Amino acid sequence: MWYGVSSIAARFISYLLTPYLTQTSVLQVADYGKMSMVYAAIPLLNVLFTYGFETAYFRFSQRKEYENTIYSTASISLFASSIILSSLLWIFRTQLAGIAGVADEPQLIELSILIIAIDTLTTIPFAKLRHDGRPVQYAFVRICSILTYVAATVFFLSYCPKILQDNPNSWISFLYRTDVNPVTYIIVANLLSSGLTLLLLAGQIGSIKLNFNSKLWKEMMIYAMPLIIVGLGGMINETVDRLMLHAWVPGSDTFKQEQVGIYSACYKLSLLISLFIQAFRMGAEPFFFKQAEGLNPQRTYARVMKFFVITVTLMFLFVSLYLPVLKYFVGETYWVGLGIVPILLLANIFLGIYYNLSIWYKLGNKTKAGAYITITGVVVTIVINWLFIPRFGYLACAWATFFCYGSMMVISFVWGQKEYKIPYAWKKLVAYIVIVVILFFIHKGATWLLPNLYFSLIMASILLFIYTRFILFVEKKEFQKLPVIGKFIR
Repeated sequence: MWYGVSSIAARFISYLLTPYLTQTSVLQVADYGKMSMVYAAIPLLNVLFTYGFETAYFRFSQRKEYENTIYSTASISLFASSIILSSLLWIFRTQLAGIAGVADEPQLIELSILIIAIDTLTTIPFAKLRHDGRPVQYAFVRICSILTYVAATVFFLSYCPKILQDNPNSWISFLYRTDVNPVTYIIVANLLSSGLTLLLLAGQIGSIKLNFNSKLWKEMMIYAMPLIIVGLGGMINETVDRLMLHAWVPGSDTFKQEQVGIYSACYKLSLLISLFIQAFRMGAEPFFFKQAEGLNPQRTYARVMKFFVITVTLMFLFVSLYLPVLKYFVGETYWVGLGIVPILLLANIFLGIYYNLSIWYKLGNKTKAGAYITITGVVVTIVINWLFIPRFGYLACAWATFFCYGSMMVISFVWGQKEYKIPYAWKKLVAYIVIVVILFFIHKGATWLLPNLYFSLIMASILLFIYTRFILFVEKKEFQKLPVIGKFIR
């Protein structure tokens, strides 16, 4: 919960920039699309820079013979590789700018390389805080970093232009130029945020000793190599659709960037589930590894999955039914793409379930299985986008995401039950997902017959209440075991 709440808070603060940035007075739709393409490329490269060492750190930190050398070994490895990889990216920055769809602004890639390198250096210190159980410091650093990013973005995009408009000779002219694309200043704000994070983690970074265990490093690399494919494939599944949309949708370059902008902004409306999944991952990975040392961890994993599915189905109903209000989170220009939001919500539910299921191959040191599953998802993503983007645009991207995560979820479940059987109540969980989809279509049909905002909200509230009561009735025994909720439903 500590890590989850801090992660949710940090990501939510960052998401608050979306309504600000999607106002046309701040960023044009094409500029928002350009920013989205840059931020699609950064996570892909982040995976290569960290090459699965965060998960490897959690895995090998459980072994006592390595407890004195794992932190320094992992940190030194990432530091050395970051220098090499950053140098290579810098050499090919012009080509990377073309791939990212910003060939006319290579400075965006140059700034991004610096961000990736700095973020890589903080990966293991952050992991150490999580492993050592220091959530307050972890939360403090994360939230300070995000607040810096938000404040710097608003400073550059709103404060600086206003000051220069009133006084062209102001000192602000040394920091801000009106002829520079505003997307550049958003990336600069991100760089400042990453730099502050590095400073705040100086204590952890300073405690790194020149103690490199080559035997441990080889074991970590063998364990982590398949995770590179898992991580890279995961990022491809999550972000490559923006790059493919820009490359394959017919029209001018500006139109392509606008389509990416609309898709990316509407994707943010699935933020409630995305935030929860991100928070869940931060706390669940070390939790799952520690549970493996106890008696009957499979029962715990099954219970976690049940509560996870209940939570995300409630979130799906809330967002999809109250979309007529939540759509104001983005600018009106982007509303044309609202139809993809329920599809993306379901896709993110599948992704979250997959993260739960993936524990079987991480615990069993069978990370190659994760690589195979992720590659399958990558193939599904690329094929569907390649075939259907020219005709259906960003709608194809949404369905590609849906089928990608859906296929990964099913394969991981079937395979995992053969290798490491966990007593998931899968029939009940599938029923919950089907029920919320049916309730969504009931709401959609009713509001089509009577298109009134107040009627829509009343219907949404009734359906959400019915589903909540249904869950509390069916899972009454489970909820009674929870100290906070149980006393209200006994």
